[in-house]
Amino acid sequence: MKKRENFRELELKVNSKTHRVTVQDSWLLLRVLRDQLGLTGTKHGCGKGECGACTVLIDGKAVNSCLVLAVETEGSEITTIEGLAKENELHPVQRAFIDHFALQCGFCTPGMIMSAFALLKKRKSPSEEEIKKALKGNLCRCGAYANIIKAVKSV
Repeated sequence: MKKRENFRELELKVNSKTHRVTVQDSWLLLRVLRDQLGLTGTKHGCGKGECGACTVLIDGKAVNSCLVLAVETEGSEITTIEGLAKENELHPVQRAFIDHFALQCGFCTPGMIMSAFALLKKRKSPSEEEIKKALKGNLCRCGAYANIIKAVKSV
C-alpha cells in the first residue's frame, strides 16, 4: 500500500480483475465499488448494515459493503452482482429470481442474490429455514419473500 497525504493507493481484486484505486482511509468499500469502479449493482440502502442492499462477497462470505473500509479488503477476493454472470449468461441464481418472479422493484435483488449465492456455495440443497437464516439480513420493501425463497430452493 502506497500512502500519499490523506490518500492511499490500493490494489483490489473485484470480480476476478485487479484494480488500482486511490482512496482515503475512511472510505467504505461500497463507495469505491460504485463511484470508482462503476459497479452500481451494489446498492446503497440504509448505510447501517441493516437492509442488505449492499451485500457483496469478500473471500466467499456475504458482507455488507457499507460497513467495510476499502483499505481492509486489499488482498481479498471481492465479488459483486456483476461478477456472477459469465459471458452474457446469467448465473443460475439470477435466472431463478427471474423465473420465480422473486423481484418487484428490484432494489434489494442484488443483495438477496449475493446472500443466496453465498449460501448455495456452502449448502447445495438448503432447507427453507437455512434459506431464511441466510437472507435474514436482507430486507425487501415489496414483500417478495415467498418467491425469493422459492427461487433459492429451485437452484
